[in-house]
Amino acid sequence: MQNLIQLTDDQLVMLYSSGNSKAFDTLLSRYQDKLYAYINFIVRNRDISDDIFQETFVKAIITLQKGGYTSTGKFGAWLTRIAHNLIIDRFRQERNDNTVSNDAQEYDLLNDARLAENGIEEVLINEQTLKDVRGLVNMLPDNQREVVFMRYYQNLSFKEIAEITGVSINTALGRMRYALINIRKIALEKHISLIML
Repeated sequence: MQNLIQLTDDQLVMLYSSGNSKAFDTLLSRYQDKLYAYINFIVRNRDISDDIFQETFVKAIITLQKGGYTSTGKFGAWLTRIAHNLIIDRFRQERNDNTVSNDAQEYDLLNDARLAENGIEEVLINEQTLKDVRGLVNMLPDNQREVVFMRYYQNLSFKEIAEITGVSINTALGRMRYALINIRKIALEKHISLIML
C-alpha cells in the first residue's frame, strides 16, 4: 500500500472519493493546525472557532463525497475559503466601519522586523514591539485583520487572499493598505513605538 503522506492533495482527494477514509485523515492532519489558527485568529473565540473548524471539515467531506471538489492543486486554499465563508455566515449581521487615516507617509512596518542576534535589552525591546504590533492588529476591523493574518502569518499571496475572501486583488491590496495606515494611526494615538532595534 502507498504511503499516503507522500501523495499530493489531489491524489488524496481521489483516493478518498473512491472510498479510502485514511486519505481524508491524511488531508486533515496536513491542514488542521494552519486552518484552526486562521479561524481562531479571525474569530478570537475558542468555542466558536471549534464549531467553525468542525463545520469546515464536515462541509468539505460532504462536498468531496458529492464530487463537488474541482482539482486545482490548492486544497488548503479551498478549505480556507470554506472556513472564511462560514465565518462570514456566522458574523454576517456585524459590520465594521473602516477607519482611515489621512497620513500621506506609508511604509510596511510589518515587513521591517529584522531578526538578528542582539543584546538582552534589544531582544526585550523587539519582543515588546512585536507584542504591540499583534495588539494593534487585533484592533483592526475584521476584514483588515484577516488580510494581515493571511499575508504575514500564512504567507499567502494577494491573489490567494483575493480568491479565499471572494474579493478582487485590488480590494485585498486596499485592505492591507488601510490596515497598515490604521496600525500606524492607532500606534501614534496610543504612543506606541514600532521601531525595531
